[in-house]
Amino acid sequence: MDIEAFYEQNEARRESAEFEFGSEWTDASDNEYELSWVEATGELYLMVEPEAVVNEDIFGDFLVSDEVVSDLTVVVIGKVPSLAALEDQILGWEDAMLEENSLSWLYERFPQK
Repeated sequence: MDIEAFYEQNEARRESAEFEFGSEWTDASDNEYELSWVEATGELYLMVEPEAVVNEDIFGDFLVSDEVVSDLTVVVIGKVPSLAALEDQILGWEDAMLEENSLSWLYERFPQK
């Protein structure tokens, strides 16, 4: 689902504090993901961002195009009741995220049903 639909499904998500756990997670195809946790719902989710389009203007400045909301895909990978419990569960995430296909490390901690 896209990010807007994710928030519309449960307004508590929109109102809640969120904690980001890196934006350089990768899959086997080298797509990049951002990992976030929603305090109010306990949901841990991945958001895949499309490749940004970079253009150069006539002055030589680089312009990054805005992301289209419908292109920001969200997948909830687990629920964790507290920030402390999540931090315990993903201890070492900073190093793991930088490895090739780092989502495999993450999915070992949150097996999909």
